[in-house]
Amino acid sequence: MAFSLGNDSRTGRRRFGASNGTLSEINIVPLVDVVLVLLIIFMVTAHVMDYGLEIEVPKTQDTRETVEDLPQILISKSGAISLNERKNVNINEIPALLKRDFKNAKKVYVRADRAGTVDIFVQVIAVLGKAGIAPQIVTQPLK
Repeated sequence: MAFSLGNDSRTGRRRFGASNGTLSEINIVPLVDVVLVLLIIFMVTAHVMDYGLEIEVPKTQDTRETVEDLPQILISKSGAISLNERKNVNINEIPALLKRDFKNAKKVYVRADRAGTVDIFVQVIAVLGKAGIAPQIVTQPLK
């Protein structure tokens, strides 16, 4: 009976599958699998990235002075609303008072206390928006 060690002495070639050392080739099959899975994940989630909340952030610029003399709405720390010299104005009466006292007023300055609540400020802006009056927010520059 004859045994073969994987070496064909007649041709000088080795048999398929027989080796004497380690295989130093990179197995790329797992790499391709991972890349394909990532490709599928990005393809599925790509349309989700198109939807979102559109927010236009305010843009500021340095201005020295304005020549416009507009009515002022003042919101105190406690939430009391004043229109120029008139104190404790009802938020729902602001558009009517502006149209009565300031006939051509299409804009109004809104000045709020920094420590006040945002809720009343937002409500005043909403009431002005419904009345078609553009609010001009008064801020102070950083020092």
